[in-house]
Amino acid sequence: MAVDTGKTVVVFGGSGFLGRYVTRALARNGYRIRVACRRPDLAYHLQTNGNMGQIMPVQANLRYRSSVDRAVAGADHVINLVGILTESGRQNFEAVQSFGAQAVAEAARGVGARMTQISAIGADASSDSAYARTKAAGEQAVRETIPDATIIRPSIVFGAEDQFFNRFAQTARFSPVLPLIGGGHTRFQPVYVGDVAAAIAATVDGTVAGGRVYELGGPEILTFRELMEEMLEVIGRKRRFVTIPFGAAATMARVMRFLPGAPLTEDQVRQLRHDNVVSEQAIAEGRDLAAFGLKGHTIDAILPTYLVRFRPEGQFTTPQPQAGGLTPDHKEFV
Repeated sequence: MAVDTGKTVVVFGGSGFLGRYVTRALARNGYRIRVACRRPDLAYHLQTNGNMGQIMPVQANLRYRSSVDRAVAGADHVINLVGILTESGRQNFEAVQSFGAQAVAEAARGVGARMTQISAIGADASSDSAYARTKAAGEQAVRETIPDATIIRPSIVFGAEDQFFNRFAQTARFSPVLPLIGGGHTRFQPVYVGDVAAAIAATVDGTVAGGRVYELGGPEILTFRELMEEMLEVIGRKRRFVTIPFGAAATMARVMRFLPGAPLTEDQVRQLRHDNVVSEQAIAEGRDLAAFGLKGHTIDAILPTYLVRFRPEGQFTTPQPQAGGLTPDHKEFV
């Protein structure tokens, strides 16, 4: 661990997937870290990422401003990682991603702290997706409150605890088919969680310019179908693909919204109509992963390190070479 800087960084949403990597990166750089989350008891495992007393979970809920103010007291830098993919009760997009971001920004300004806001590629105030609209609203609220705040927009983030590759690999264990919404042509630029965490830590160190919007994507741009093919190759399974048109997927989502933990929502279907990649403008202006001195990890380098458990015999499965193109057992149905 690095020498104690004496500076305190508050990480909202630090108990989640990305949060554990961010706290580890900050701890290595010598910061004192306050992990603000609704359930501090679910964040105690993060304390092993640093020295004794370096990482402290505290209770905070973005819907209750007083708890946010308490969490940022005495902070030098505030990071907001909070975001949701689906709405549940009072945890809706507006409350969490718009109002919540504004509450954090106002609290940070109140103590004179700098701020890093984690958004998402595709954030757009005019989007037909509520997720994308509220992400954009959160960005705007942060910029208006703290003009020199840094906005980070990652593409789909992958890593050992992700809810993307793990989810589909689990599905592939039992289902003979995998769905391709809209034919699986939507393009993504998956970025490794460790690279995103390193970039966020750099915004705290001040090694990149503040007041900018950075778009983070890995070294590869792949369609959803190609991502599924890569995942299947890693876990050593052959599955058939079934194309589901966007209209049919939206209808299915309307029905499934009544199920606990619905696997698909109408808003997610809307998002899948748009590519999720770093813009040409961000690349031209140096607002991508390269701005942080990072090349990014490929999915081939990372997926085998954690998807091995989904192979037929786990780590004892002998990987079989995959021929190019579709095999008789790897077909697509419409």
